[in-house]
Amino acid sequence: MSELNKFRIINKIEGYSYLILLFVAMPLKYYAGIPMATKIVGMTHGLLVFAFIYQLISASEEVPFSTKEMMTLGIASLIPFGSFYNDKLCANKEK
Repeated sequence: MSELNKFRIINKIEGYSYLILLFVAMPLKYYAGIPMATKIVGMTHGLLVFAFIYQLISASEEVPFSTKEMMTLGIASLIPFGSFYNDKLCANKEK
């Protein structure tokens, strides 16, 4: 499996964990009074962010990303649903 494919998988998992954190765990914490939800999902998401960064660096050694593309991939991961945009960019690089 190529590093770019591994990055795409980590990107999707990290993106879904971010959405779960924002739209499931945070409402559970603030509206249902269950703070444990953000602790568990938040820690998992944090570990996935480190995996995302590591895999982005690994993929950039295999596929030449420009500085602008690297910045776009990093910034889009901070935006909800940005991982889907990242996946589209990486799919174009794969061709």
